[in-house]
Amino acid sequence: MKMYSCEIHINQALDVFVAEEETFPIMVKVKEEEKLSTKCEYCDTPASYLVANE
Repeated sequence: MKMYSCEIHINQALDVFVAEEETFPIMVKVKEEEKLSTKCEYCDTPASYLVANE
């Protein structure tokens, strides 16, 4: 599972991830050059974090 999140929605993304996967995620900061094409899954702002299990 992979989820992209902005600064505002990171807590919501972490809560959803833990509820669905029943494990703690790896949280990686999105690189500046990837921010232009990667949007938050909860709003339309550029993603700041990738929350994933891989």
